[in-house]
Amino acid sequence: MIRIVILGAGNVAKHLYTAFCNHKSVTVVQCYNRKGVRLVPDQKEDNIIQDINNLTEADIYILAISDNAIEEVSGLLPFNNRLIVHTSGSAPIDVINSRNKKGVFYPLQSFSKDKIIDFNTVPFCIEAQDDRDLEILKKLASVLSKKIYDISSEQRNVLHVSAVFVNNFTNHLFSIGNDICNEHKIPFEILYPLIEETAKKITTINPDLAQTGPAIRNDSKTIKRHLKTLNNTSQKEIYKTLTEAIQSKYGKKL
Repeated sequence: MIRIVILGAGNVAKHLYTAFCNHKSVTVVQCYNRKGVRLVPDQKEDNIIQDINNLTEADIYILAISDNAIEEVSGLLPFNNRLIVHTSGSAPIDVINSRNKKGVFYPLQSFSKDKIIDFNTVPFCIEAQDDRDLEILKKLASVLSKKIYDISSEQRNVLHVSAVFVNNFTNHLFSIGNDICNEHKIPFEILYPLIEETAKKITTINPDLAQTGPAIRNDSKTIKRHLKTLNNTSQKEIYKTLTEAIQSKYGKKL
């Protein structure tokens, strides 16, 4: 039985709490956040504390908090030589206070408040300072997923940058597409099959081979027509920037 404490009250903390509560090999012995809010509606009140000095003993303490808070909170922990891990994609392992053993337990996924996560499909990137702690983290991650990777802080930062491109930036483009459709009274749902096929395609072929569209074809008339259609200056600039980036990579010019 692995005993864990979850610190934080954001989306990652809530999803991890829910996932671990469904497994008998892990016990969430306590949760901490400054406001004492429940991570789920039916969480027992005696499972939550507001005073960090009242943290109970556990095998692993998971800091599911903002990157900027990791150093401060890890420095406030009222004990020494216990395994403390954070869930950040970009913060290095060394940001954790040196009074305790350090680790990283990073689930590489986008977590939204009301969207259920299938952890079986989530890659866990783990890191620790010694082999014994690494094995504990592997055991904990294996409760939720079979996709477990030993990833250094440097590699994880690179992964996080890549994730911003494929997730955060892509979602912003979805938002722009939705805005354009709404402006012209077109149902955005018409684009759902295209979005799904685009995401599915790059799991089977290299993204370079999947690239299509007017930019790679150097279809200047279509590009000019699109730019004329766009009324929003920011949308025009993004369209131009991405078009130029595609053409630069594949050797074509406007």
